[in-house]
Amino acid sequence: MRTAIYPGTFDPVTNGHLDILIRGKELFDGVTIAIAADSNKAPLFTLGERMELLLESTKDMPNVSVRVFEGLTVEFARQCGAVAILRGLRALSDFEYEFQLALMNKKIAPDIETVFLMTQSEFSFISSSAIKLTASLHASISDFVPPHVEKALMSKFSGIRSDSNDQE
Repeated sequence: MRTAIYPGTFDPVTNGHLDILIRGKELFDGVTIAIAADSNKAPLFTLGERMELLLESTKDMPNVSVRVFEGLTVEFARQCGAVAILRGLRALSDFEYEFQLALMNKKIAPDIETVFLMTQSEFSFISSSAIKLTASLHASISDFVPPHVEKALMSKFSGIRSDSNDQE
């Protein structure tokens, strides 16, 4: 069985992430979504919340699993028995960063390939950061994330707004 991992912080999972996952499933027998526990980012959602959002997003997708990992992505890929790391590209800036990572991973683990999928144009401008900013301003994000993710984001930001109003 040829499997791949799809690593990221997924803070939160977006329709762009899901598009890459769905297309990646066509290339591999199975895909493990790998949520990075140790990231240089400051996530809005906890690891548990991100896991729940991804599990709900993928509940009807056979041969997709969701796991948390720490350390090197290629080492996690080996632990999973994966032959590839699946990555999505939106723009030229993504390519430069991802290319450097892929070369480093190839040096560390020559047996594991990095497979890049270009995002579909309708998702090319979507990023978790932009979605969080939009949601924090209480604008609609329904075109960018699944409904349960939108609900979680709006709940998160209404709680933040309530907390900050309490301090005034």
